Amino acid sequence: ARARADRELIAQLLRIYGYYDALVTQTVGKGAAAVTPSATQEARADVTVRFDIEPGTRFRFGAIDLGHIDRAGPDAAALRRTFAIAPGDPLDNDRIVAQRNALDTALGEGGHTFAKVGDPGLVVDHKRLEGDLTLPVEPGGIYAYGPVISQQPRFLSSGHLADIARFKPGQLYKRTQQEDLRRAILATGLVASVTVTPRETAPPPSPGQAGTVAMDVAMVPGPLRTIAGAVGYETGNGFRLEGSWEHRNFFPPEGMLRLRGVAGTLEQLAGTTVRWNNWHGRDQVLTLDLYANTVQRDAYTARTIAFGASFEKLTTLLFQKPWIWAAGLEILATQERESAVGGQTVPRNTFFIAALPLRGALDYSDNLLDPTRGWRAGLRVSPEISKQQGGPTVQYARVQFDLSAYRPVSSRVVLAARARVGTTPGTDLANIAPSRRFYAGGGGSVRGYGFQEIGPRNTAGDPSGGRSLVELSVEARIGTGLLEGAVELVPFLDAGTVAESITPTLSGLRYGAGLGLRYKTGFGPIRLDVGTPLNPRPGDSRVTVSVALGQAF
Repeated sequence: ARARADRELIAQLLRIYGYYDALVTQTVGKGAAAVTPSATQEARADVTVRFDIEPGTRFRFGAIDLGHIDRAGPDAAALRRTFAIAPGDPLDNDRIVAQRNALDTALGEGGHTFAKVGDPGLVVDHKRLEGDLTLPVEPGGIYAYGPVISQQPRFLSSGHLADIARFKPGQLYKRTQQEDLRRAILATGLVASVTVTPRETAPPPSPGQAGTVAMDVAMVPGPLRTIAGAVGYETGNGFRLEGSWEHRNFFPPEGMLRLRGVAGTLEQLAGTTVRWNNWHGRDQVLTLDLYANTVQRDAYTARTIAFGASFEKLTTLLFQKPWIWAAGLEILATQERESAVGGQTVPRNTFFIAALPLRGALDYSDNLLDPTRGWRAGLRVSPEISKQQGGPTVQYARVQFDLSAYRPVSSRVVLAARARVGTTPGTDLANIAPSRRFYAGGGGSVRGYGFQEIGPRNTAGDPSGGRSLVELSVEARIGTGLLEGAVELVPFLDAGTVAESITPTLSGLRYGAGLGLRYKTGFGPIRLDVGTPLNPRPGDSRVTVSVALGQAF
């Protein structure tokens, strides 16, 4: 029975590739039986199955009928060329399916909004050794975009949906743009389901001229509120309790309100954030943030009240962009005290700071969360004015440049490298608030060292920060094949230094090395890195562990 089934399968495969007169002969034979001495055991037989195949002559395409494709007017000739099968070509059923899909795509991308391409029919003539192909095609007219119409205008308005769309009224309809709008609305996180349906509002006035379609958007709202919390304990940092409440459409359309708070041994925070996604354009975000917090680090303690506003042009998983940028405003008042020196408590200094942070980045990598080839470069410049109570008013700029590159060296190994250089020209280190200085060390910096452990230290051995920064990293991302390729091993070597001068230097580099583990998920790799310092100073931890989402760089 299995042999007969396989014979039919072979004959079917031959027909798919045009061998309709193939002869498949099946033979089943029994080999010599080996009987064991035990009378209770059955004889064991070897069975040979043989298939003799005579494919015969390969059939060719005969007549090809593409239905009413001539009704496409001026586009008819180009659409016929898109269907790349001609009479006399070797008959291939897989090719029929591929070319049907190509023709359907060409119609949808060429403005034929209501085009229909039916299922192909093939009539095989064994006398002519040919197959006549019929493909029902109804191209319909061509259409241009009209308005985008929201079925729930108080939830997401028609104007906002038009901002999200990558097309404008008057442009020729494309089916991929319709699907892109549907996916973008889903990506807002505000809807459980969405359909985008073209509706004719004006027929084509004549063949070759475009009619108009409105894009009707029907949505089912999803859950809009989230309450989140986290509680944890770290040696050296103590307890930390964090909670937040947010409503993702509190200020329609897409105006999110988030209230958040942190209560911990070394940090306390209360803040509110208002964020408008897709603000007057796709992937454009306006954020307003107001918060008050207290933090205690090895380098400093700070009590801060701050307001920030930023406008960003983002890159997303749905549409990774080669160029992104952001501009913002920060205004803060902060009371800060460096760590105790010589056992004496340092008095707090009050800083009033205004900053204009600017950021631009180029991204020519192949993946936003897990790049395997290409490169990225980013520049951050933040001109700042700082007034120290009882001290001078100074102006300076915080500048940081990042560069990373990715290169596959085999099917399972990707080499990745990163460099970061920073400088703060304009004033002396003492005039810069400790929280605005450069520090290095930690899971996102030099692995193997603790957070902010690299750089100048005061007489008490605590970090004091600097005006320049250099960080270098290299790692190999090695696929293991475990769990269907989801697990990677990542040996890494990091280096970094912080100096009090404004000139970045390689003097005093601290090196960290270790081994990481990556588990790839649908939302990016989960990262676990275990590192150790190669040239530690007294007080440096011997082993550090960091866990995060996404690659280190």
